[in-house]
Amino acid sequence: MAVDQQIPQRQTMYVVQTSDKRRGIALVLCLIGFLGIGGLQHFYTGRIIMGLIYFFTFGLFFLGTIISLLYILTGGFKDNVGAPLREW
Repeated sequence: MAVDQQIPQRQTMYVVQTSDKRRGIALVLCLIGFLGIGGLQHFYTGRIIMGLIYFFTFGLFFLGTIISLLYILTGGFKDNVGAPLREW
């Protein structure tokens, strides 16, 4: 008699590092940029230099604010260590 031996299957587990910052807060701060106070979303995520550039150029003349808004909405906005922001 043949005994069926089951070979354990290896499962690969992936760990995704996420930021401790939330996308919802970054979204609200980005929307404030349309009122003339640009860069708050970058200050929030720890990207101080980029925040200063946005602040003094009115969000790169609002074009940068629109791009940041799209990145936040699509989940591509990252914090200062390159980790994606947590969900809403």
